Amino acid sequence: MQIHSPEFKQRAGDALDNANLQRALGNLRDGFPQKRAAAVARMPEFEQLRNEGRDLKNHILANLDFYLEQFEDNVIKQGGQVHWARDGEEARRAILEICRNAGAKTVTKGKSMVSEEINLNDYLEANGVKPVETDLGEYILQLREDHPSHIIAPAIHLNLDDVSDIFHKKHNRPRSEDPAELMQEAREMLRKQFVAADVGITGANFCVAETGSTIIVTNEGNGDLTQTLPRVHVVITTIEKVVPTLEDMTLFLRLLARSATGQEFTVYNTLSSGPRRPEDQDGPEEFHVVLLDNGRSEMIGSEFQEMLRCIRCSACMNHCPVYGAIGGHAYGWVYPGPMGSVLTPKLIGVDKAGHLPNASTFCGKCESVCPVKIPLPKLMRHWREREFERHLSPKGFRFGLGTWAWFARRPGLYRWVSRSSSWFLKRLGGKQGRIRSLPLGKGWTAWRDMPAPQGSTFMDQWKRHQQTQQQKNKG
Repeated sequence: MQIHSPEFKQRAGDALDNANLQRALGNLRDGFPQKRAAAVARMPEFEQLRNEGRDLKNHILANLDFYLEQFEDNVIKQGGQVHWARDGEEARRAILEICRNAGAKTVTKGKSMVSEEINLNDYLEANGVKPVETDLGEYILQLREDHPSHIIAPAIHLNLDDVSDIFHKKHNRPRSEDPAELMQEAREMLRKQFVAADVGITGANFCVAETGSTIIVTNEGNGDLTQTLPRVHVVITTIEKVVPTLEDMTLFLRLLARSATGQEFTVYNTLSSGPRRPEDQDGPEEFHVVLLDNGRSEMIGSEFQEMLRCIRCSACMNHCPVYGAIGGHAYGWVYPGPMGSVLTPKLIGVDKAGHLPNASTFCGKCESVCPVKIPLPKLMRHWREREFERHLSPKGFRFGLGTWAWFARRPGLYRWVSRSSSWFLKRLGGKQGRIRSLPLGKGWTAWRDMPAPQGSTFMDQWKRHQQTQQQKNKG
């Protein structure tokens, strides 16, 4: 997937003007947030579980090396293999070698954002291996030569007629707008791919250290078919997905489904523990886990470590007013929304992704719904600081912030300027109390009126409030 994050402003503008996209995003605004709220309301202990999840993730990250080694030992004991990959190139090479050793010409794939991160599909195709996406949303996007715009609902930027059009074009069948018929059509097209594939590639929601197992959490049966029918099963995942025990995994499963889709539990929760044993009725002959670092170990001990708590539920983007207005493709790379605004600058560089942590209202909704309480606004501020320190932010912004800092270090002058500005803006707002155009606020007033201040500063109002309280207390 090509990097388009530097074009965020243009892509965001295009998204706001895209009527079809805005119609699709309406389904997001009316769906996941309400379902999550209902699911949380049915679980009185949800806040307690969030605290436990946060604390457990912090413990895991503090002992990540131990749990990763334990996971590797138990995968090997189960008859599987672990491949360590420092970056995307090493991960791609490892997977291609597995495919070549299996003589694979076609591989089936379950939904995996990590495979998007390392651009796996293009790499396999360039080397003679055809990947077939089997998740319904990913399959639709592959037919369209498109990319996911959401973590759990990759095709959320599309409408029913978009799917009807591409199925009619690619499947050469009569056009239908019946969702059940379209789903059956996809099943028929994919069935022969499941049978023919020699290798199945999936991601992993979690890796269990005590058993050497991986788990995928889905609402479709394609994940099970992808990992049980082919002769070889490859799991591509990242190092922070490890959890100590099966019991710990269940804690995150309780948080994940409710935060993601508002379900009590997802339909399929499938554990894989090594290759098929003699007594097993199905399963692969080989089991491989590719553990990708790709800069994550550098986050350990840094101000961005808390981002590694993320369990990829998408709650932050489901509730984000910015994502809800522009969708995922505007962010220009794999991970959109608030979590992407923190993770993407680390993975591709703040010089390329500096717009993303600035694309936030800092309303705090993302943090308030995160199942493991990641302080996303704080982490985005850290990236803004990095951007400012490296002079990557616009000159006008740096000049404005520097000017403000100069006044802020002179409290008397700062208060006088604040009072004068407040008095002036109040009169500029007139009787209606609204300012239609403001020279230094065109980004705001180009789209909406700016409320005029009341003519006094907050500090003056606070001083009067304190004086009033003192008089009441004396009385």
